Amino acid sequence: MIKVAVIGATGYTGAELVRILSRHGEVQLVALTSRSYHGKPYWQVYPHLYQYTEMECEELDISRVVDRADVIFTALPHGHSMDIAAEVVRQGKKLVDLGADFRLNDGAHYKRWYQVEHTVPELLAEAVYGLPEINRQQIAACTLVANPGCYPTTAVLGLAPLVKNKLIDHSTIIIDSKSGVSGAGRGLSLKTHFSETNENFQAYAVAAHRHTPEIEQELSKLAGQPLTVSFTPHLTPMTRGMLSTIYAGLNESLDAEEIRRLYQEYYAGEYFVRVLPAGVLPQTKALAGSNYCDLWVTADARTKRVIVLSAIDNLVKGASGQAVQNMNIMFGLDERAGLDAVGLFP
Repeated sequence: MIKVAVIGATGYTGAELVRILSRHGEVQLVALTSRSYHGKPYWQVYPHLYQYTEMECEELDISRVVDRADVIFTALPHGHSMDIAAEVVRQGKKLVDLGADFRLNDGAHYKRWYQVEHTVPELLAEAVYGLPEINRQQIAACTLVANPGCYPTTAVLGLAPLVKNKLIDHSTIIIDSKSGVSGAGRGLSLKTHFSETNENFQAYAVAAHRHTPEIEQELSKLAGQPLTVSFTPHLTPMTRGMLSTIYAGLNESLDAEEIRRLYQEYYAGEYFVRVLPAGVLPQTKALAGSNYCDLWVTADARTKRVIVLSAIDNLVKGASGQAVQNMNIMFGLDERAGLDAVGLFP
């Protein structure tokens, strides 16, 4: 059994980790840490997990928690995983960080976007960006995985076949994304107050969202050259789910069927990426609770643009499910272990 610790277990991504891992046949949970609920049975924080785990939340003692586990998941805000990563590496364990501390390859770039000094920049070279469909071989051989952000997951998976095959004008990429409120986390704020979000729809962090450099970094690697994108996120009045609509100018004349076939070939054998047939558009509700990313693509002959729809559950494929998928790869398990569930509908 793989001994697993979840640091930051009582946020929404932490709760998804516990939900998935408590049903994983190859895993034993050995520590669930929480700053706010230490000493409290975990199921009292999240009653839906009653009888799935009898563990209590505990305060974080980094050295002791790392010592007890084979792999540590950190579900913490940016800036809080660096000391933990250093201890994980010192003890020769494995880490999957669901935060942003190891997603950007350059410490100075990280500081510019997150306004935090990176205290272990030497570990950035060891971290692998944990998008399995792109970096599976590197993930299998590494000890530190930077789990992707939710928006970048939809954007990179949505654009990878086009960028890799040099079929689009990079200067024309527009990513228009919508997320459920759970993406903002469990902390209380006016922005996610029911009266502010219900029956409301709003853009935020326009031309300034912290996932922008992550998207550009990973797409640039696929393209083999630097590229920039226009990215605008929106908050929608739903609990979970994410849909990105992506536009780009085509470099050559391709019809919808040719592009769809390209996507089917690119993602052939990828269990968690589903390229939908013509006439079946992705929808967030069909993905709730699942680790799938649903893609749909077409060509607009009139504007000479390609249009990609990319949808996920932001808490699963956009966070905790993808983190478990990465753990499975790191330990040589079936990638589907603990994750082979379809979405809930309606």
